[in-house]
Parts: sequence; C-alpha cells; structure tokens
Amino acid sequence: MTRNPLFQALLPLVADLGRDMPEQERYARLLAALRSWLPSDAVALLRLEGRVLVPVAVEGLSPDTLGRRFRIEDHPRLERLLAHRGVTRFAADCDLPDPYDGLVQTPDDSLEVHDCMGCPLYVDDNLWGLLTLDSLDPACFDEVDPESLEAFATLAAATVRAAERIDTLNRRIEDERQLADVYRQAAGDRSPREPIGQSTAMNALREEILLVGESDLAVLITGETGVGKELVAQALHAASRRSRKPMISVNCAALPENLVESELFGHVRGAFSGAHQPRAGKFELADGGTLFLDEVGELPLAVQAKLLRVLQDGQLQRVGSDREHRVDVRVLAATNRDLAEEVRVGRFRADLYHRLSVYPLRVPALRDRGRDVLLLAGYFLEENRVRLGLRGLRLAATAQAELLRYDWPGNVRELEHLIARAALRVVSAHRGERSQILALEGEDLQLPGVAVVRDDLPLAAPETAVADLRLAVDAYQRRLIETALAHHGHRWSDAAKALGVDRANLNRLAKRLGLR
Repeated sequence: MTRNPLFQALLPLVADLGRDMPEQERYARLLAALRSWLPSDAVALLRLEGRVLVPVAVEGLSPDTLGRRFRIEDHPRLERLLAHRGVTRFAADCDLPDPYDGLVQTPDDSLEVHDCMGCPLYVDDNLWGLLTLDSLDPACFDEVDPESLEAFATLAAATVRAAERIDTLNRRIEDERQLADVYRQAAGDRSPREPIGQSTAMNALREEILLVGESDLAVLITGETGVGKELVAQALHAASRRSRKPMISVNCAALPENLVESELFGHVRGAFSGAHQPRAGKFELADGGTLFLDEVGELPLAVQAKLLRVLQDGQLQRVGSDREHRVDVRVLAATNRDLAEEVRVGRFRADLYHRLSVYPLRVPALRDRGRDVLLLAGYFLEENRVRLGLRGLRLAATAQAELLRYDWPGNVRELEHLIARAALRVVSAHRGERSQILALEGEDLQLPGVAVVRDDLPLAAPETAVADLRLAVDAYQRRLIETALAHHGHRWSDAAKALGVDRANLNRLAKRLGLR
C-alpha cells in the first residue's frame, strides 16, 4: 500500500515534536520535509519581529538570505501573505516584486521567481511568522491543494511551539525575548542592530551576553576596531533588569580633554568659561540605567581617578560644585587596546582597570567567524537595496568567494562600508536599470590585499587617480589614516600624534570619511 506523500512528510515531524534537538536542526528538518512533499526551488521560515521578518531557516536560497531583514513595508508580497490567514498563491504575471528574486540558487542565470505561495504561522493564536515556497517554474504549484499546505503549516506552527517550549525549559527563551525587545522597538530605524551570525564564536558570545546580562557586574568589552563592541553593549543592556531605563553612550576618544569631566559628571553655572547654565553629566542622565564608555582607554589619568570614585561608591560631584550626587548606574566599557599592557606602562590606572573588568568579554574578529561574513553581507545588501530603490541586490558566486577569502582587518564596519561602495558602483554601471536584479561580482568589491606597514617607508598616496579634487583629497586622507592606524595597532590617540592632529579632530574627520 502506497502512503500519501503528505503523510510521509508529516510523520517524521510528528515524531520530532517530543524530541530535544537544537532549534536550527528542528527548522532544517521541517523545511526538508516540506520540499520532499512539495518539490520547489526554495522554501523559507521567517519570524515576525515588530514590522520586520527575520529568516530563521532557508533551503534553496543564497546563504546571505539568513542575514537579511525584510521590512514589511518594503515587501508587498510578504505583507499580503501576513494579511491573509490561509494560503496565498501569486499569479505568474503578478507585478509585485518578489523578495527572493536573485536569491534562489540555480545552476543557470534564471534569477526571477515565477511561482510563489505561502501562508502565515500562528502560535497560540498569535501571528508568529511566515512559511514561503518559491519556484522558477510558473506551473510548479498548479496541483497543490491549499488545504494540504494549511495542514502542513499547522504542523509547522507546532514545530515552532515545541522549539520555543524546549528553550523555555532550558531557561533561555525569556532572555532571548528580552534581547529581542530592543530590536523590535528599533525596527523602524534599524538601530540598534542585532548580533548576526551562526558561527561557534558568535554562539559562545551570545551565551556569555545572556549569562552576564542579568547581573549588574561591570563588563569590559574588548576586541579589534569595527567588530561591534557597542552592539554587544546594547545587547547586554537589553538583557538586563535596567532595559526599560536609558542606556547612555559616551565616546571617550571624541571628548576634548578640557571637557571630559563636564561631559561625564556635569557642571554648575560659572564652573568655567562658557558654562552659562548648569548641566547634568552622562552619569546622571544614565541614573537607573546603563552607561557605556566606548574607547575607555583614551580617558586622561586625572579623570580616571574621579571615575573610580563613582564606580566605588556611586557618588559624584559636578565640576565647580562641592555637592554630592548619588547615582545608580551600571557601567559597560569597551576598548580596542590591551588595557593590561596600558596599566603596566602607566597609562591606565590598575585599580580602575580591575573595577571595569569584573567580567571581561571579548568580541571575535570577523575573520574568526567563518561564513558569518555572508550573513552580514546579506543584512547590508538588503539595507542598500532599500536605500537605493533597487528591485534586487545579490552576491554572485565570485563575490561570495572573495568575501570568504579576505582577512577583514576592519571587521564588520569594513564589510558594511565595502558593501555600500560596491552597491553604488553596480548601480552606477547599470544606471537607469534599477528595476533589474543587480549582482555584486568579485571585482565590484575591490577588496585590497593586506598591506604590510614598515617603519622606514613614508605614508603612501593612493595609486588610483581621482578626477574630482574633493574625492581625491578624501581618498588620500582616508589612506593616510588607515595606514597610520595599522602602523600603531589601531590606537587612535597614537595615530593622531603620528599625523600631527588633535585626537578629537581626527575622530571627526574619520567619521566624515566613513572610517568610524
């Protein structure tokens, strides 16, 4: 007796409901079962977070899809799927853009999806997300019974429910929802971003964030320039009991030395020239919440002593005042310096170092995260697709290979800027063709080799001629700063001295040039 194909697909999933397995494996088995019953070129499971759909599992789509974030207002097909509780199939000649155009993995150049259907998933009668199926064959789903797909969707919702309940038993789901709250609230402006990645290094980092997030311990976040230390600080704040209170961020490297104390601790009227009105400092603004001290290694020694007192007893004095102010603030700090070495040579106070590094947390470099670079590239591709008004923006196989090959000395920030530049180049080369699916090829990325900086060589000017004078000056300044940073171990203060400019001025210039 031949079993019904749908029954054969559902049977192992029913057995999986009572098994404890990793969430990603559970979702992968779900999509594999769907494709075994209903052959298609691509299937995807997306979770709804605010007004953003986040892919949690895909089959048949480019690996960078998992890093993309689909804002509902930017994707009318997804919006229509969410609006209808049952199965929706789009006509082959539907003029609504398909979010997966250019992302379906095929051996030929067929990029456009021709048959598309899907349905929303409800967990405990709450809209959880979407299940989508796509094919390059316009007649692929002609024989599909909508009721059968709805039955499969019901089991898919049960799979999601099982995954979430098992996570609850492992005491993780509530923590992850706390982290997601901030991301959902910020879905409209894309900030703060979520930590994206599935590598062993990123999973270990998430575990540590959840572990220390609930506590009030001071955390010292270390890592190279551009790895996302501020993003980790935001995640720690989101996971804490202080998440409903403000998180105030201070870039210590950008503070003029004569105003550092005023910025941190506030001042009274007349405390110094220009202090026409009293002002609360960052510690008072963060009262009850979190204060994030970015590039804390740049603080002058005199300020370090006053900072230590606030950390020890929660008391501060505004500049020019003898009155004590008590604050309740959790301090997170970040640096790309080796603070232990800075202590050894006398540039950082040992007592402050130990007070800040109660729980040290190192953010992995992008080169240590394997294929996470493709997920992050997908996130930035989707951002640029929307910003540039493109129908589709994808990575060609040559570009994927180049991204995986490169060493990423500038880490995630370098990747973000590189994708933005490459997207602009591709749009410029296809001017007037924004309705097409554009692909970034390996040569569009213009990835440089890793330069070796020698003490006996002067800083070199860029080799590429630039016609516009302002662009030429910007390119030359950018090259000088990058070379100085590489020469001085990415220490901004040392690079500023080498270039003969004030540290704050260098910080502002670097921001304008897109280096920070």
